[in-house]
Amino acid sequence: MIIKPKVRGFICTNAHPQGCAAHVQEQIDFIKSKGPIAGSPKNVLVIGCSTGYGLASRITAAFGGGANTVGVAFEKPPTDRKTGSAGYYNTAAFHAAAEQAGLVAASINGDAFSDEIKAQTLALVKEKLGKIDLVVYSLASPRRTDPKTGVMHSSVLKPIGEGYTAKNLNTDTLKIADITVEPASEDEIANTVKVMGGEDWELWIDALKQADLLADGCRTVAYTYLGDKLTWPIYGHATIGKAKEDLDRAAAAINGQLTSVKGAANVSVLKALVTQSSSAIPIMPLYISLVYKVMKEEGTHEGCIEQLYRLFTEGLYTSKPRLDDHNRLRMDNLELRPETQAKIEALWPKVTEENLFEITDYKGYNDDFLRLFGFGLAGVDYEAETDPLVAAPFQE
Repeated sequence: MIIKPKVRGFICTNAHPQGCAAHVQEQIDFIKSKGPIAGSPKNVLVIGCSTGYGLASRITAAFGGGANTVGVAFEKPPTDRKTGSAGYYNTAAFHAAAEQAGLVAASINGDAFSDEIKAQTLALVKEKLGKIDLVVYSLASPRRTDPKTGVMHSSVLKPIGEGYTAKNLNTDTLKIADITVEPASEDEIANTVKVMGGEDWELWIDALKQADLLADGCRTVAYTYLGDKLTWPIYGHATIGKAKEDLDRAAAAINGQLTSVKGAANVSVLKALVTQSSSAIPIMPLYISLVYKVMKEEGTHEGCIEQLYRLFTEGLYTSKPRLDDHNRLRMDNLELRPETQAKIEALWPKVTEENLFEITDYKGYNDDFLRLFGFGLAGVDYEAETDPLVAAPFQE
């Protein structure tokens, strides 16, 4: 079949296998160009390994430090009539590159929130790696079934206390209009914390510890985004903000769990980027388009892989990590520079439908969105007949 992007709302419903492979290779090439990362871990578990920051974490560990990796993802396999998900093709490409480099790579496809997948993963880690030096927690899901109660919880993206009205870009129509988001109920707040907070991260670390799979000095990190004034109503005093507070709570609790192995847990705050998660959040497409515009002009723009390289070299594996007062590793320092935020804030009220492509870098935003699904990569013939079937990268 000839595979062209099928975009509906904030999601692309198909993916290009060769394009995804090219996107993975670009990231590998970047990391290899930087040379070996001093002190990098050798056995790494990435929970949420197939796209965005999770995939970049796995690439950085493997090709920056020669790490053997086990990954967990929840991805759709291809059929002879439909493509697989981007994460499926990304994982296949990573496996092929890791094998060529002589690195161990194994992955499990399933619901990482479940006890069943945790048990399967622990068995695979024990078989393939032994004890783990780094656990990356990078899950992004709108819902979670509690493995203890069987109850499914769904998250919402709402402010707390009072409604929030702000300028919003509809990426389907490119229309700009105010959007009002009503405040969350107490149940919605609690459900969002259940899905997006730190409980499952704690369960993973506890399971690994009980199985004696954490090496001395093991590190673990979970990812978050905080933002500044423009995004505070939806990220700060909001349901996501409550979940982020719980992530901080979990990091402190996990630090207590890891004392016996002299380990450490941190939340890492990363910059605003186009991901399959961020594109679904109100105001973010427009905000990120302005971030891209300003930071590219300043020469400070980074993608997922550049952020993860800095996390390893300036955060996790350095004697002087960039920590804030809450023990978070801060990789969003360039986005949050006062002069950068001032430029973004000055442009925000000036954006209209007519000047969208001049005032913002919406083109860059949209290009990056399509690249997530393997479209728009150099050297890929998108007019060629392409077989969507790619050998399964996941353990059966």
